[in-house]
Amino acid sequence: MKLSSFETMDPNLLPGLVNTALRNDCDDLDDLVKTHDIDRTTLESRMETLGYRYVAETNQFRSVPREAE
Repeated sequence: MKLSSFETMDPNLLPGLVNTALRNDCDDLDDLVKTHDIDRTTLESRMETLGYRYVAETNQFRSVPREAE
């Protein structure tokens, strides 16, 4: 599956696909967006709407705990 369609991709699949690409093929998020010719800000925004933020130290998107209401 191509990451270029990340904006419409199934939200249940996207985090796993992005993290797999980061782990297997890319040195960091900049490398990922360059390799797949996608906009970093848009990807990060999409992932954030799904509850994930990029963590450079682990080179992956991690789930962000929801704040207590």
